[in-house]
Formats: sequence, C-alpha cells, structure tokens
Amino acid sequence: MKLFEHINHLVIIELDFKDLEGSLPVISFGGSDIGMKRKTNQDSICLLPEYHFFAVADGMGGHNGGDIASQMSVRLFPKFFAQHSQKMEVPELLESAVKHINRSIYEHGQKNADLRGMGTTISCILLDDKHMNIANIGDSRIYLVNQRKLYQLSKDHSLVQEKLNLGIYNREEAKQDPQKNVLIRTVGFEAEVEVDTYKYKISKNDLFLICSDGLHGKVADADIINIINSKIPNPSQATDENLNDAVKNLINQANLNGGQDNISVILVLAK
Repeated sequence: MKLFEHINHLVIIELDFKDLEGSLPVISFGGSDIGMKRKTNQDSICLLPEYHFFAVADGMGGHNGGDIASQMSVRLFPKFFAQHSQKMEVPELLESAVKHINRSIYEHGQKNADLRGMGTTISCILLDDKHMNIANIGDSRIYLVNQRKLYQLSKDHSLVQEKLNLGIYNREEAKQDPQKNVLIRTVGFEAEVEVDTYKYKISKNDLFLICSDGLHGKVADADIINIINSKIPNPSQATDENLNDAVKNLINQANLNGGQDNISVILVLAK
C-alpha cells in the first residue's frame, strides 16, 4: 500500500481583504491524493487560512477537462475576492464568487470543443466574525465535528439524494444504487447555476471537515469520526500536527478501502 501522496493542486495566495478576517483564530491542514485506481487527480483544494477561506473542488470524472475545471475554480476564488470583497457582504460575496466561477468555466468549455461539458463540484467555507458561511454545488461535503459527533452541513446535489428526498428508498439501499455518482448540479456544466448557501454560528473548538466523495463515499461516517477523534482527542489542545495526522490517516483509510477515486480532505479548527 502506498503512503499518502500530498496535494496535487493546491492554491495558497496572499490577498488583501482584511474585512474577511474572523475574530476566531483557526488552524488548518489539507491534502489530496490520486487514489489507487485513477490515472490523474481531478481534485483541487484551496486553503487561505489567514482569510479563513477553504475549498474542495472535485472535477467531474469521465468528462474531459475535469482537472482543468477544478483547478480553475480554486484559482478564481481568491482573484474574485480581491476584486469584490470591499463591495459585498460575506454571504453575497461567496454566492457571487461561485456563480462567477461557474460562468468562467462554462465559457472556457464553450470555446474549446475538447472541454465542452466539463464541470466540477465546489464545497467551500468562509469564516466571518463568529459565523461560518457555506457554499456548495455537487457532492463534495462539509461536516461539523462537535462533541465527538459528525454532522453533515452541506447538501448533496445527486440523483441518489433526490431519490432519498422522495422516499424512494433508504440510505442503505442508496449505497447500492448504480447511479450513486450521477450529479444533478455541477459548476461549469451550464451557463447559470443555483448555489446552496448557509450560515452557521460557530464556537471555539468547532472542527470542520471538507472532503470529496473519494473520502465520504468510501469511508463510513463512523470510521471518519473514529479517525478524527483518535488523532484530535482534545480540540482545545490540538496542534497543526494533530490535523496533519488526521488528514493523512483519513486519506490512507480511503486508499485501504480500495482508493477507487481521488481523495481530498481539509480540516479547519476554530481556536
């Protein structure tokens, strides 16, 4: 079994938008791995810890340009923030950024026949004062780890989730659905897209997990929380090294479970 392979597409950029700095300090760590089966890593992640922004993008597997779409998404976020952060409130800023990125990726695909139809998921958080702002499209997920339990904060935009919403079957049956990887909403596939946004109050020692389906689709929630709890037993005393170990072990577990997809993980702890 190969060891954890660190991030392929990572963006860390210096910006100047002091108004987005939250009052709660954070520590964070992120990583991405190609997995055991894929030839390329179509995932990308973005960490801007000094501005409390974190994102995971999972390029659509089986589509041309999935890696390009995910890389474009994480690189366009900081550029959009730099241009517009002084003009918008944080929730509007985040939603507008995702819509701008969607349009940019769509137009790029329309100009190149080989890239037409490319797309990506996006799940991102922006911490502002004592609140966390979320934007997500697709099936990359955002979780809160609180009191040693795992809570999903984002909503999947997948065919399976729609069937669950309609009560067609339960979650155990959903795991066996051959269409479980079919997305009904992505970034860049169409000219316009609806963005799910949420705002939550956060507290000291809240821990957030952002990940692609290479993790949550291959590692059970119980195993995810057990790994996090074993590596971060006391969030109030956690260090960068604790988050580093947790991320690496989550990725390694996904690979031990077959590593059939790219795997991306970010952990963010409010101190």
